[in-house]
Amino acid sequence: MNILLLYGAYIRTSIKAQMSYPASFMMQAAGQFLVTIIEFLGIWILFQRFGRLDDWKIGEVAIFYAVVNAGFALADTITRGFDVFGPEFVKTGNFDRLLLRPRSAALQLFGHEFRLSRIGRLGQACLVGALGAHWLNLTWSLATLGVLGFAICGCIALFSGLMVLQATLSFWTVEGLEIVNTVTYGGVEAGQMPMSIYARWFRDVLTYVVPLACVCYFPVLFILGKAQAAGVAPIAAAAAPAIGFAFLAFSFWVWGFGVRRYTSTGS
Repeated sequence: MNILLLYGAYIRTSIKAQMSYPASFMMQAAGQFLVTIIEFLGIWILFQRFGRLDDWKIGEVAIFYAVVNAGFALADTITRGFDVFGPEFVKTGNFDRLLLRPRSAALQLFGHEFRLSRIGRLGQACLVGALGAHWLNLTWSLATLGVLGFAICGCIALFSGLMVLQATLSFWTVEGLEIVNTVTYGGVEAGQMPMSIYARWFRDVLTYVVPLACVCYFPVLFILGKAQAAGVAPIAAAAAPAIGFAFLAFSFWVWGFGVRRYTSTGS
């Protein structure tokens, strides 16, 4: 309970600081919305020109797009501390101060900055998802709504885990961390489309190495009623986002390994 109260205090402080400059916040949030909505507009134009992508309609792709972008937006909101861990904490020696405090270093990094401006990307994902459901005339039930929420939470866990792994890599090098962006931002781009359109080896990577398919593709198949046709048991498709939480747990295990071997920068 004390940990939750402390994390809540971190969030309130961060939001209060950002709201001290409301014009800046509004412009950042609007920028996030416009950049990402233009991205989806490009997808929509392609569908207007070619009609379908394999057997997939624009409405179905919109659901995939909405789930992965909503999950990434929320993960990006809470993991800023891990995102800048190398240059702002390891390279400067500031991580030493975090280790001296009587609270978990991971908790302090989660509370480093609550990026409220990511609400722009989240709003865009919700809008695209609503449009996709409208185009498909989807009928929602408690089961599909529950799987939708579970899928978004699984995406949050997966992308948060990737940020934790990026931060852990900083214990050995603070240069070249951009390579992890090929997995995080590249994963967002890949997850916006149905996995069935990719080559077999790439699908295997996104299922068994970086389990993006488990937190996005399979649960959306369940929501669209296509799991059985794709050769996936509906119950397995609905439960697949749990893999995202397993990936996050593995990431924190690797993080603990890195922390135990941290020897300070000597600054």
